[in-house]
Amino acid sequence: MAETVLCGLIGAGIQHSLSPSLQEEEARQHGLRMHYQLIDLDAAGVGAEALPGLLEAARIIGFAGLNITYPCKQRVIPLLDELSTEARAIGAVNTVVRVADRLVGHNTDASGWAWGFERALPEADLSRVVLLGAGGAGAAVAHAALGLGVRELGVFDVDPSRASALAASLRSRFTDRRVVQVEDLEAAVQAASGLIHCSPTGTQKNPGMPLPEKWLRRSMWVSEIVYVPLETPLLKAARRVGCHTADGGHMNVGQAIGGFKLFTGADADPVRMDSHFRRLASHVATG
Repeated sequence: MAETVLCGLIGAGIQHSLSPSLQEEEARQHGLRMHYQLIDLDAAGVGAEALPGLLEAARIIGFAGLNITYPCKQRVIPLLDELSTEARAIGAVNTVVRVADRLVGHNTDASGWAWGFERALPEADLSRVVLLGAGGAGAAVAHAALGLGVRELGVFDVDPSRASALAASLRSRFTDRRVVQVEDLEAAVQAASGLIHCSPTGTQKNPGMPLPEKWLRRSMWVSEIVYVPLETPLLKAARRVGCHTADGGHMNVGQAIGGFKLFTGADADPVRMDSHFRRLASHVATG
């Protein structure tokens, strides 16, 4: 019998994650046996301070790899033995792979968002974009957006110091682009050609809207990274206004494709994985 590939996800409030089914089914299609374990900090009654113990346990037990999500994408970095070039540049990790006894951090959020964005909004106006949320996911998406050609990026976060730090980091890497910290979010959104939402607002754990619907305009596009629920309040509002939109499933599938390659060495089938995700998401929505 083939050895089981043991993987998992560390994060808070992740009981509704579709990652276990998504990764295990793709492994089955490749003739592999995979067990993907949710390691929910909320369910365990602990916070990110549990990360050192969890990573050491994963190393001892023999996990092939781990996905890392909110609120651990930046806090995990000091605990790793090595970072990929992209993870180091972004300053956030969403995938950890065990290589012998070493834990190596990668970031597939950036490539995953870019993959999904180009599929969902291929004709998007990239002239002036607002990024809402400067955490680990926001940092990855910001790098991807600038890499796709965004000419001016405004960064906003409820923690101004975090937005300032990310904007400064981006300016140092993308010297030919304009990157600014946004202080007046309403004015920035009113002038934007597009909005990328990268905060936890809209998840089942943090329901609600990250900004008032009246700020949205028909002429702008909206990219959401929250995928549970797939139809977030922000997406519903944007569609009522008439905006072109990209739901969070696009990024989720894109980053999962990259993660599957890192975990198994095999190339996931993007069409199959996306179709499977959409079936899973529709069952969640109607369940």
